[in-house]
Amino acid sequence: MATRYPTGFRIRELCVEPGVVLAPMEGVTDLYFRRVVRRIGGVGLTCTEFVPARGLSHKQQGRKVLRACAFDPDERPISIQIYGRDPEVMAGAARIVQDLGTSVVDINMGCPSKRVCQNSGGSALMKDPALCGRIVAAVRAAIDVPLTVKMRSGFDAESRNAPEVARICQEEGAEAVTIHWRTREDGYAGQRRVDKIAEAKALLRVPVIANGDVVDVPTALAMLEDTGADGLMVGRAAIANPWLPLQISQALAGRTPIEPTPTQRRESLFFYFRQIREHFDSERGALGRMKMVSNHYTRSLPGGAELRQRVLRSQTADDAEAILGAWFDSLEAA
Repeated sequence: MATRYPTGFRIRELCVEPGVVLAPMEGVTDLYFRRVVRRIGGVGLTCTEFVPARGLSHKQQGRKVLRACAFDPDERPISIQIYGRDPEVMAGAARIVQDLGTSVVDINMGCPSKRVCQNSGGSALMKDPALCGRIVAAVRAAIDVPLTVKMRSGFDAESRNAPEVARICQEEGAEAVTIHWRTREDGYAGQRRVDKIAEAKALLRVPVIANGDVVDVPTALAMLEDTGADGLMVGRAAIANPWLPLQISQALAGRTPIEPTPTQRRESLFFYFRQIREHFDSERGALGRMKMVSNHYTRSLPGGAELRQRVLRSQTADDAEAILGAWFDSLEAA
C-alpha cells in the first residue's frame, strides 16, 4: 500500500497547500527570487528575508528594511519574519509588518549567523526559553494575523531543547512551528538528526514544519516519514533548483515530478537577472547577486564547475549574461 503524505496544513484559518514553504533566507528570498519560484509553482507559503525588529522603527534603517518586506499584491499567503530579543520592540515590529498586509508574522529563533546571535536574536534565543515565551506572548497580543516561530533543534549538542521551546511558544500563542534539525553549533554541517522534530510533532497541537537538507524528492519524503511533520520548508536547495517545491508537491500528490529542460532553466535564470538589473541601485550590486545565484544554480548542471569560475571572474552584468547564455546554447544544442 502506497504511503500517504500530507499535501497541506492550516495555520488557523489560513490554508497552506501545497504544504511546501520557501524558507526565509537573507540575501536570497527577496521579491525577485520569490517571483521566480512562484512562476514555477508548487509552493504554498513564501517568506521574505528576515528583518531586524529595531530596524523597522529606526529612521535611517527603516527604508531599507521595509524594502526587504516588499511583496506583490497577489503573493498570498506571505510571511514576514522578524528577529530581535526585546519583547516590546518585537511587538512593535509585528504591528508594523501586519499593517503592511502580511498574511503571517514569523519570529526568527533559528538564524545561526554571528551578527544576529551576537545581538541575542535568532538561535541564541533558545538558550533562554522563558524569554522565547515572553516574546511570543508580546507579539501575539500585538497582532491579529497568524503567528509562527522558526527555530533550530537547539543552540548546541548539549541543549537540543526544540520540543520544550516549541511547547512554550505554542502555549503563548504561536500557531505553527518550523524546526530545523541542526543546532546553531552545527552551522551548515552536522550529522542528520531529526528526532527533535518528531518529538515536537508528538507534543504539539499546532502544525510542525520540518526543515533541513530537503534537497530533492527522496529527502523530502524521508523527512515526512521520519518526523510525521505536517509540512516541509525548503531553503538553499531552491536556489540551485527553483523547481524543487513543485517537484516535491507533485510527488506528495502522487504525480511524477517535472524535470526542467535547459531552455526552461535559462528562461528562469534570465527572468531573475532582468529584475535585479532593473531594481538594484548599482551595477556592482546586481552583478554580485547574479554571481551568488549562478553559483548555486549551476551546481547540478554539466560543466557547472568551470562555468562558475568564469562567471565569478566576470566584470560586468553583460559579461556574466553572455557567458551563461553561451553555455545554455551549448546545452540546448546537445
